[in-house]
Amino acid sequence: MMPSYWQKASADLARADPVLSGLIERFAGTALVSRGEPFVTLLRSIVGQQISVKAADSVWARFLAALPLLTPAEILACEPAILRGCGLSARKVEYVIDLARHFANGQICADQWSSMSDAQIVAKLTAVRGIGLWTAEMFLIFNQLRPDVFPLDDIGLQRAVATHYCGGERPARQRLAEHGERWRPWRSVATWYLWRSLDPLPVDY
Repeated sequence: MMPSYWQKASADLARADPVLSGLIERFAGTALVSRGEPFVTLLRSIVGQQISVKAADSVWARFLAALPLLTPAEILACEPAILRGCGLSARKVEYVIDLARHFANGQICADQWSSMSDAQIVAKLTAVRGIGLWTAEMFLIFNQLRPDVFPLDDIGLQRAVATHYCGGERPARQRLAEHGERWRPWRSVATWYLWRSLDPLPVDY
């Protein structure tokens, strides 16, 4: 099911921006879809860091076989050697345990997120070892479906803006931020369509 704001956001962006108007028409009928439970989504993002998609899928399959429940309690009760046996590096084992600890002790409580701002959620998530700003922003877009996230450090977004608006020249971070102001309060939606312009398959996270 598409986000409740998607049609209004798409219509607003199409009226304001000829490039997005063309992309919105091209990819009509598709939209962001939230995938996964928050803890599992964040867990998988850590598992997949700095390795290929194929390798990440392999490690994740072993992870599921070893820990089928994938709850914070199950992670915390698991011997680190078992996590290493799934293919995780020693550092990623530390990250996974820290994430589970944050959920288990209430430092991260998904039930509170509906009343929190994007910045507040980012602050909570980036307090976990192994979760940086980009990962937190991807989580806000793809899991929480927040409508106005603008991931300035995302290479795909930079490439798309360069292609469609800057004559192929990659914009500086400040210029990209200024460019994105025209798409408020729907910067997540604009970003999603720009990603699609680079890859017609729906972006997943």
